[in-house]
Amino acid sequence: MYRAHPPPRKYEEYAYVLDFNPRGKSSTVRGREGIIITAIGEDRLTLLEILGMPNSTFEVGERLYIGKDGRTKILSVLGKMDYEHISSSAQSELAGVVEKIVTQNESRFVEYLNNAQPLTPRIHALELIPGIGKTYMKTMLEEREKKKFESYQDLQERVGFKDPTKHIAERIMDEITGESRMNLFVKR
Repeated sequence: MYRAHPPPRKYEEYAYVLDFNPRGKSSTVRGREGIIITAIGEDRLTLLEILGMPNSTFEVGERLYIGKDGRTKILSVLGKMDYEHISSSAQSELAGVVEKIVTQNESRFVEYLNNAQPLTPRIHALELIPGIGKTYMKTMLEEREKKKFESYQDLQERVGFKDPTKHIAERIMDEITGESRMNLFVKR
């Protein structure tokens, strides 16, 4: 009998540093200590606790390779963290780092806007992004029918929706901090 394989688990390839403690103790794995890094995954946007290699240096906002093969600065990804449990300095860096991710992954977020669908008969995914009300949403849907958006700039010019990066980042922040009931971008 043919059995479908479960989909491969999706692992983060990259994460951005929010905070690190050169002599830290893990809060997710008992007894682990060393360079403890709090980071946010680039793809799934989950908060992670990471163990750095001894004698490596880290900077807030730095993009780290955390994929399976060829890690150079990290020993292991220790686990996921909740917003409430990350340090206050990690919390205060988060918005800026999220905005950086939204800026640097433009094509991925523009593609999301090009393909976003209604979530229920009354609520469209686009409306959950701060700053996009019914009016902008209608215009966006009409415009993307004619031609998919190519960039944030293109969206801004054709729809008049200012500063898409800021609004998408704001939505992601709401999802990370648990303000929102539904997630568009952050994978649980």
